[in-house]
Amino acid sequence: MRPLETKIGQTVADADATAWRTTPFILKQRTLLRIALVGLGRQALEDHLPGLSTTDGVELVAICDENPEALRELQSRHYVPGYRNFRQMFDSEQLDLVVVCVPHDIGRAVIEAAAERHVHVLKEKPFAITLSEAKGLAAICEEAGIQLMVTLQRRFNPIYTSFTQLADQIGTPFAIDARYTLHVDDPSDGWRGSTATAGGGCVIDMGYHLVDLILWYFGLPDRITADLSVGARPDRTYDAEDTALIHFAYDSGLYGSLLLSRFIGPKTEEIRLIGSKGIVHLERGRLRRLTNSGEVVESLIREQGWPSAAASQIDYFRHVIDGRRPNLSGPQENLAHMSFVAACYESARTRTTIDPKELL
Repeated sequence: MRPLETKIGQTVADADATAWRTTPFILKQRTLLRIALVGLGRQALEDHLPGLSTTDGVELVAICDENPEALRELQSRHYVPGYRNFRQMFDSEQLDLVVVCVPHDIGRAVIEAAAERHVHVLKEKPFAITLSEAKGLAAICEEAGIQLMVTLQRRFNPIYTSFTQLADQIGTPFAIDARYTLHVDDPSDGWRGSTATAGGGCVIDMGYHLVDLILWYFGLPDRITADLSVGARPDRTYDAEDTALIHFAYDSGLYGSLLLSRFIGPKTEEIRLIGSKGIVHLERGRLRRLTNSGEVVESLIREQGWPSAAASQIDYFRHVIDGRRPNLSGPQENLAHMSFVAACYESARTRTTIDPKELL
């Protein structure tokens, strides 16, 4: 579902859009942040819409996607106008914030349109499709005076925020073992199969979350070596990597490996930090501290926490906008993420080890 700028035209129905604006369901006090959602894919439906519905101080006032059926269905459910062109939406609506859930190559145009109108942006990862684009977008946001925050929901889940507390109890850490894998039957299917539209494969897309955790917990590495694969389905043609094996190291002596794959099942997401006096094992929904022999010392489990994390993220960004919270996932912070991603691709291309800090 791509709210392409080239798909010009009216809203799904101008008369309907006018009717939605006059309905009493959206006549709320202006103190609420007026939010639009661009892109109605799985992330928007499963995370952002439920998050918006449970967050105080905001109201959804418009949606945008090229798919008219998806627009009509959500219009009838949320009583908001639907647009097939995001520029028309910006021109027609008075917005404070836009949530951007579009294919990676569309993101820049939506951010630029928002910046022109001084509308804040909550952007689904990744921040950009290249490091150079990220630097340009950071400058645009700074010049426009808008806040942009990249969605990194794990930072708002207690399982993940508790990692460093347990890590302090395992002595001197020396090794990291991380992986994020799932199975997609056809990696060539859709826009994610092409680097032209996705910017890359599992590294820049799903891998962005694990890259964020690595930077959050340990900082930007000093050395990165990566190998990439586009061979999981020899009977298909695609150039966005389906699998990546990344080695990274720090001058402190800490080193690690990261396995990312869109083809290796079952779905697995984990980080193991090995120290001189124990292990911290982080999984989706569970955090454990173990002895070096593998015995569990303590465990923290949280079930079904993702809708809450999405709501917490929106609420946090609301306070970033009003100046009460620092923007921990803003454009400048995500330049480090993009340098990690760029170093992976450069290492695979040149078959050399890359210092991501030099790319910044």
